[in-house]
Amino acid sequence: MAKDLPKFFHLHLISDATGETISAIARAAIVQYSQIRSIEHVHSLVRTKRQLDRVLQEIESAPGIVLYTIVNPELARSLEEYCASLNVPCLPVLATIMKVFESYLGAPSTPTVGGQHVLDAEYFSRIDALNFTMAHDDGRLPDDLNDADIVIVGISRTSKTPTSIYLAQRGFKTTNVPLIPEIPLPPQLENAGDVFVVGLIASADRISQVRRNRVLALADRDLNEYVDRDLIEEEITFTRRLCSRNNWPVIDVTRRSVEETAAAILQYHDRAAKVANN
Repeated sequence: MAKDLPKFFHLHLISDATGETISAIARAAIVQYSQIRSIEHVHSLVRTKRQLDRVLQEIESAPGIVLYTIVNPELARSLEEYCASLNVPCLPVLATIMKVFESYLGAPSTPTVGGQHVLDAEYFSRIDALNFTMAHDDGRLPDDLNDADIVIVGISRTSKTPTSIYLAQRGFKTTNVPLIPEIPLPPQLENAGDVFVVGLIASADRISQVRRNRVLALADRDLNEYVDRDLIEEEITFTRRLCSRNNWPVIDVTRRSVEETAAAILQYHDRAAKVANN
């Protein structure tokens, strides 16, 4: 007889830094079990025995899966021993990855608390990219297009802004330009030169639905024209023709998450960079 699935489970995420890394790893696993609700307990900046003791009390009161990224060996050992006494799984999520690095490089790691968040040049580059992207959202400051790493074009509700912000968090200065058939493109875009430009589209049904939800929430446009499927099809055709004329790649985001769209953009971006360097 098949075992009944639980309706929910507790998930303790313990980190000696901000918890962003372990939360991202956990989300990748949780999505595979969408039929079971996870109750997440995020314990960040756990760096002392006193802080760990409070976490252990919470684990005891709500036992479940424990994932951790703690570099202090004494704290890690205390956590694992306590979880073993409660008979709950406890996994150091970066341990396997670090073993592969050590084996391949032939050198041990140098444990650094919150090392992925060190304020180095790369960190400030990402901040600079994010500031640039926010300032150039929705076609603003078109004179600066040549300063962008990536320019995203697309009609309304093709996820241009969230995709731009995601790329900025990866360190790419990104600007997005809305496409409206009856409004000319910024001349800077037509003469973008070596700037990488990519077009986003989606199915007419998807765009119509998203636009309808927006109009109902904000009541900021005429509903009939904005969600008309035939007019949306014309906008999509306009986008395709524009991108074809300029040799810009086109990505259909209908069934893609923002992360998947960004990954596809970066693949095209990398290919373009290789061609330019050859």
